[in-house]
Amino acid sequence: MNDLAPLLTPEGRALLDDVRGTAPADELAVATRLRREHPAELVSAALGQARLRQRAVVKFGAEDAERMFFTPNGVEQSTRASVAAYRAGRLKSLGVTSVADLCCGIGGDAIALARAGIRVLAVDRDPLTAAAARANADALGLAGLIDVREADVTEVDTASYDAVFVDPARRGGRGRIFDPEAYSPPLSWAVRAALRAPHAALKVAPGIPHEAVPAQAEAEWISDGGDVKEAVLWFGGTAPGGVRATLLPGPRTLPGRGLPDPEVRSVGRYLYEPDGAVIRAHLVAEVAQEVEGGLVDATIAYVTSDALHTSPYATAYEITDRLPFNVKKLKALLRERQVGILIVKKRGSAVEPEELRRKALPKPQGPNAVTVFLTRVAGAPTMLLGHPA
Repeated sequence: MNDLAPLLTPEGRALLDDVRGTAPADELAVATRLRREHPAELVSAALGQARLRQRAVVKFGAEDAERMFFTPNGVEQSTRASVAAYRAGRLKSLGVTSVADLCCGIGGDAIALARAGIRVLAVDRDPLTAAAARANADALGLAGLIDVREADVTEVDTASYDAVFVDPARRGGRGRIFDPEAYSPPLSWAVRAALRAPHAALKVAPGIPHEAVPAQAEAEWISDGGDVKEAVLWFGGTAPGGVRATLLPGPRTLPGRGLPDPEVRSVGRYLYEPDGAVIRAHLVAEVAQEVEGGLVDATIAYVTSDALHTSPYATAYEITDRLPFNVKKLKALLRERQVGILIVKKRGSAVEPEELRRKALPKPQGPNAVTVFLTRVAGAPTMLLGHPA
């Protein structure tokens, strides 16, 4: 699919309605039927778009996804709507009324910004991607707030905008790009663009090294439903050098307080598993202080405590057993306790959870459930068994 224009015609839109929800197993029969009355290329494009819309539901929700237009890369790389809405809300709270959205992709962030009442210049150099962004602004009734421009972002004048948002491409021909200077455009260019604006937000990979975060930026790691989605570097109206973890839905934000690393202590009655955004933001110490706990190992982000505390930033488990790593002993214990559901988590272990699950519980033994943590305690490979507290 190299041109969206045929799908935007009345015939194309009618075809999109006709193929909505088509299951993969039914595509050949549907295509054969439709090609009797429509050009084969248009039918193929409509079915391809229907597949992309089905994939996009998880990010945009069914109501929006079924009206929007996507490219394969656009579905893969676009921001989840809940995360984009949170970021747009934060820009709105800073008094931002206009944003230059550079590397806008298919327009997911521009849509969230416009729905927050912010005027957007959405820029992408790829013609098909820019066309999709323009079609999406129109499809969702936001064309009055979103001006889509096909251009090289490095050549766009952003001086008249309150804020700049940059989402560099972090995928290449060989997959994910981990070096921020290999982003397109490079992080260094995005930082220079950010420093020229009153406010700015740069979307980067959640695995960005802390030492790569510019001193002028506040770094925020965001998770949604427990999955880490992205990191954002904020400039202007924020705390330079600050760090925070934000959990969605909510939002709930844990700011860094510069605490020293927690002490290592013996395993207590409860184990706390910090949210991934908390771990990425290096804020495990803040969680440990909140639950009056310490680490099970100096290199492992599991917190243990003798007391049960409710925290939105970590999931608590009550620990019932501590065993040296031994599959036979684990298998016997699970059989004795009539365990039929085994949840395996690991941190600091080379053992694959599915491999352990297959060996330790080849057949369900009963109605009970156990969570086993494969980790290290004071440097020794250990299995901690328990259940959600």
